[in-house]
Amino acid sequence: MIVEIPESSKKQLDALFEILSIVAEGTYVYLCDLDYDFSRWSRAAVETFDLPSEYMYNAGEIWEEHVHPEDREAYHASIEEIFAGKVTQHDMQYRAQKSDWDYVVCTCRGLVINGPQGKPKYFGGIIRNQGVSANIDALTGLRNLYGFFEDVANLIERAQTAVLCMIGISSFTEINEMYGYHFGNLVLQKFGRYLRDQIGNKGCVYRMDGTKFSVISSTSDIETMKRVYREFREYFQKGVKVDGKFLSMHLNAGILKLDNFEIDDQTAYACLNFAYGESKIRRQGDVVEFQNQLTGEKQSNLERIHVIRNSIVQDFQGFYLLYQPVVHAQTEQLVGAEALIRWKNDFYGCVVPDLFIPVLERDALFPKLGKWILRTALRGAKQILEKKPGFIINVNLSYSQLEKPDFADMVIGILEEEQFPPGNLCLEVTERCKLLDLSLLKNVIACLRAKGIQFALDDFGTGFSSLGIAKTLPFDIIKIDRSFVMDIEESDRDRELIARFTEFAASFGAGICVEGIETTGMRDILQNYSVSSFQGYYYSKPVTLEELLNSRFLKP
Repeated sequence: MIVEIPESSKKQLDALFEILSIVAEGTYVYLCDLDYDFSRWSRAAVETFDLPSEYMYNAGEIWEEHVHPEDREAYHASIEEIFAGKVTQHDMQYRAQKSDWDYVVCTCRGLVINGPQGKPKYFGGIIRNQGVSANIDALTGLRNLYGFFEDVANLIERAQTAVLCMIGISSFTEINEMYGYHFGNLVLQKFGRYLRDQIGNKGCVYRMDGTKFSVISSTSDIETMKRVYREFREYFQKGVKVDGKFLSMHLNAGILKLDNFEIDDQTAYACLNFAYGESKIRRQGDVVEFQNQLTGEKQSNLERIHVIRNSIVQDFQGFYLLYQPVVHAQTEQLVGAEALIRWKNDFYGCVVPDLFIPVLERDALFPKLGKWILRTALRGAKQILEKKPGFIINVNLSYSQLEKPDFADMVIGILEEEQFPPGNLCLEVTERCKLLDLSLLKNVIACLRAKGIQFALDDFGTGFSSLGIAKTLPFDIIKIDRSFVMDIEESDRDRELIARFTEFAASFGAGICVEGIETTGMRDILQNYSVSSFQGYYYSKPVTLEELLNSRFLKP
């Protein structure tokens, strides 16, 4: 027969439970008032095992129903001894059934706490779910990247709106180099602890890879999370003391509102990581929100990225290449083509790379797509080479591909497998490669150029780093962005810029390719400069391989 617990006893139970929760973080806490057989359990346990509530009468019997039948007898005997006053400790392992009907191994430890008169008053302890212990970061004690994925997947499954925020420290390598790795670890611990204190019970904090942390906020108000980040950023910019040293840190942050449940946890992470990268690269640490606006037919950016991302693992279904011809500036004969990735399906139609590559290039799946692009481009180029010896195929690279330690070996391996001549491949990079260690990149380029592969700097002039990169790295071709020649028929300034660009390229022994040629007038003017090749709609839009093979450029 249940005797209802008085409110005063319930308050005492809550106070003690909160203390236990602080010292037993990362586990499920339970605490039972033995006088009333009234217990409080961690919310995480309630959600994981589908228990009736945080507060329960006869919790031992309720929990026993979740214990595996083969372990139930031993569990029952242990709990009976506790309530009979025969023992004061509980320590055992058993299997318990989660809400998804799967069993996980749990380690359960408990202790009887006596009241003022020495009579047993409370029975409390912790349950460690061995299935999630691998999801705890050893350095900070926070849930790690895998825990983040698990929790986001659960939110999506329950269709529960939340705000995701990724926060990271800039230039952390300098801290390690100046003070050592032990000090760097102390910084990460303090950073994680402060972030957890700021978030409090409004969400959960995670240690991701490297110096990045994430927050899953229980509030659906994205502006509140932005405000928390601004306060957090200001606090660390002013400087904090770590192990007696005063340190100022600059932060970056991306944010995403999870209110679309037709995606998976990996897609949510890819889009959040993209927003974080934009904060770091383009916004000097200001928070960047992933824009999940509708794309048509009431579908969101998140859904489109999700579908495209899944296409990679589905044997690249929907991906294809187009080829835009590159011609000799004087003879206007075909000298090469740029391979351009596209994706399409019946619902979204054709999607240009600007709408998915910036997100996917930070995704773990991107190297797989990059290999497919390179291999497919080489196979197409082999067919063109049969008609046009000397033809060069240009393939775009992402900076995220170049930072992989096996990148050069991967390229050489695919060339050998496809039996493609290295001298007929040109790899294009943009000024975003400034994000990499330039000495490392220089070694990669030197290694591949030694094999005969050419390199081009694409979109030259569109960023502040173009001149420095062109000066530092050995490029065979510098491609002038179309924005510099759009008004060349009317603009003396644009013609002066082209003259300077060609002089600059010549000083480094690089050729010049001008993109965006659209009219006869543009061609005629640019032929008066030291330009080696042209590319643009005046000669051809991007076309399929079949169209290029049957085009005027390849007719005898």
